[in-house]
Amino acid sequence: MHGFQLWANLPSALKMVEPRYQDIKAADIPEATDDDGTRARIITGEFWGQRGVVEGVAADPIYVDISVPPGREKRIAVDRSRQAFAYVFAGGGRFRNASDPRAVLTEATDGSDRVEYSAAGNRSLVLFDRGDEIVVQAGDEGIRFLLVSGKPIEEPVAWYGPIVMNTEAELQQAFQDLRQGKFIR
Repeated sequence: MHGFQLWANLPSALKMVEPRYQDIKAADIPEATDDDGTRARIITGEFWGQRGVVEGVAADPIYVDISVPPGREKRIAVDRSRQAFAYVFAGGGRFRNASDPRAVLTEATDGSDRVEYSAAGNRSLVLFDRGDEIVVQAGDEGIRFLLVSGKPIEEPVAWYGPIVMNTEAELQQAFQDLRQGKFIR
């Protein structure tokens, strides 16, 4: 069983809107299957002719759960105006551009300071440069990952813990409001 939450940074004009939560059931998520067996479950945005069930997110993200069968190479179009990342949560493989495979810089999670380059495996986050497609080569077990893309807000970011604002002063004010119990109006 997997569960993921999408937290979206909002443009400054929408920072203090009423928060919202939308729970979706797995059965409600539209799914598309390509000829090579690659499956895409569309959570939000439009992908492969399907529209996700989550709507009204200000950052207009595309959030897709993609499964590529073992040994397959898959090219997936990404709009050049968007920033994109993949979060691998099952199997493994390699993400690359058209001619130059790149390993993923991996930091140890066992408390050591070991760093290595390896294939993207379970719990890997892969950040992409701007481009019009990503290419993934699935490993022997296949690969399943979230592909998330969104239009850059192009505003400054001040972030600490769970709060994201645009300036350090706004961030300090938000924490003061939080301490005083008036953060969410």
